[in-house]
Amino acid sequence: MLLAPSLRPTGAFPVRLIPCTASFTTSARPTKIQRTQQPLFASAAFPVVRFARFASTANATSPSPNAPSPSATSSSLTWNRFLTLRRTRRKISVVASSISSVATAYVGLRSFLQAGYDTALSTSLGLDPILTTGLSTIAFLAVGWLIGPFFGNAAFNMRYSSIRKEFQDAKREFYNRIKRHRVDPTSSSMANPVPDYYGEKIGSVADYRRWLKDQRAFNLKRGAYLGTK
Repeated sequence: MLLAPSLRPTGAFPVRLIPCTASFTTSARPTKIQRTQQPLFASAAFPVVRFARFASTANATSPSPNAPSPSATSSSLTWNRFLTLRRTRRKISVVASSISSVATAYVGLRSFLQAGYDTALSTSLGLDPILTTGLSTIAFLAVGWLIGPFFGNAAFNMRYSSIRKEFQDAKREFYNRIKRHRVDPTSSSMANPVPDYYGEKIGSVADYRRWLKDQRAFNLKRGAYLGTK
């Protein structure tokens, strides 16, 4: 009789414990909560990381509205670009010289003939008036050709005013290289002429390298003639 009451709670405890443990370990409700909590945690974390990442890159790379654009403040002038612009400037100068020479000859000869300078000059020099007029025409053409590059360079500088300083620096450096590497013209001959003394034919970096090879070949040929090699 005494043992029966004491065994009854003992027998009831396992019976109550088993459903508790079974409901804790095998129930699907905690699993659903765990599965729903993990995506919620991940979805709450990724926007924070992405927002911080975008904010840092936007502050580092995006220019301010008041800041000048890179193309407006600086321009990169490569050697090929410089040599192309150099050839363009030469063409503009030739066109300007042609127009200037024709205009100068027309205006000069018209004023020259209307003022009667052809007769006075032919009388003072003892030459035929037609010959005097021809020589005057050649003189006017020469003067117009010489003043033409002034207008050509002015037009070129106006067209490429954004890179004018870079072009002038590159031109100075280019002529310094030409002066440093070109050969001595006093040692030239009919069999060994000077190869492009002023570098006028250089239109690209490849042409400049070819020009350097021509200068070396001239020196080697001169050394062979002088007996130093």
